[in-house]
Amino acid sequence: MKGIFRKTNYAPGELSTAGKVFTYAALALGLAFFLFPVLWMVFTSLKSLEQIVSEPLSLLPNNWNWNNYIEVFQNHPFGTYLWNTTWYTIVTVCGTVFFSAFIAFGFARFRARGKTFLFAIVLSTMMLPPQVTMIPQYLLFNKIGWVDSYLPLTVPMLAGSAFLIFLLRQFYMGLPKELDEAVTIDGGGYFTIFFRIILPLSFPAMATAAILEFMFRWNDLIGPLIYLNTQDLYPLSLGLANFTAAYAATPWQLLMAASVMAVIPPLVLFFLAQKYFIQGVVISGTKG
Repeated sequence: MKGIFRKTNYAPGELSTAGKVFTYAALALGLAFFLFPVLWMVFTSLKSLEQIVSEPLSLLPNNWNWNNYIEVFQNHPFGTYLWNTTWYTIVTVCGTVFFSAFIAFGFARFRARGKTFLFAIVLSTMMLPPQVTMIPQYLLFNKIGWVDSYLPLTVPMLAGSAFLIFLLRQFYMGLPKELDEAVTIDGGGYFTIFFRIILPLSFPAMATAAILEFMFRWNDLIGPLIYLNTQDLYPLSLGLANFTAAYAATPWQLLMAASVMAVIPPLVLFFLAQKYFIQGVVISGTKG
C-alpha cells in the first residue's frame, strides 16, 4: 500500500501526470473549438451548392469539387482583388512601420522640452474612437479629390501609428545609450545612430510591428468601403463583402473558396514569423 500512495517528487514547474492529462485535454478542446470553423470553411469550398443547402448537413463533401477554386478566378475578379490587397498592404506596412520607428526613436532618444507632453498626445489618439474622425476625414479627402483612390488609405500612414510608436519606443528605451555615445564620439549624428545602430538591433520589434500592421491592413474593410467606389480598386475584404453582386443567390462554395485563399497569406506569414513576433512582444514589454 505504501508503494501505491507514496509521494512523487516533481521538479519545480513540472506537472503531475493528472495535470498533464488535464492540460492536453484542455488544449485539444480549445484547438477543436477554434479549428472547426476553419475546417468547415475548407470543406464547404469543395462542395457543390446542392450539397451545401441540402439536409442533413455534413462536414465532408460527397464529391471533392476543386473546380470551385478555378471558377473563382474565371467568374469573379479575384486576381484583381488579390493584387490590390497585396500592394496596398505592402506599401502601408512598410510606410507605417518605418515612420513609426523613426518617430519612436525621437521620443526614446531625443532630449527636448515638451517631449513627454507630445508623447501623451500621441497616446491619447489611441483612445479616440475612429467613428469620431471618420466623417471629418472623408469630407477633407473628398474636398481635395482623393476619394475613389488609395491615397486616403496610404498617405496618412506616413505619420505612423500611435500603437506602433508606443511599442517601438518601449524597445528603444531598453537599448543602452552608450551605443549612441560611441557613435557620437566617432563623429556620427542621429541619422547614423538610427540607420546603423538602432534599426539593425530592432529587427524583432519591427517584425512584430509589421505582423500586427499586416494583419490589420490585409483584413481592413472600413477604410476601402468608405473611400473606394470602383470595383477594379477593391481589395479582398471589400471584394468578398460584395461577392454576391454578380450572382442571383449567394454561391457559398465560391465564397468559401475565395475566403480560403484570402486566409492563406496572413496565416503563412504568422507561422513563419511567430518567433520574431513573440520575441518582439516580450522585449518591447520590458525596459532596461
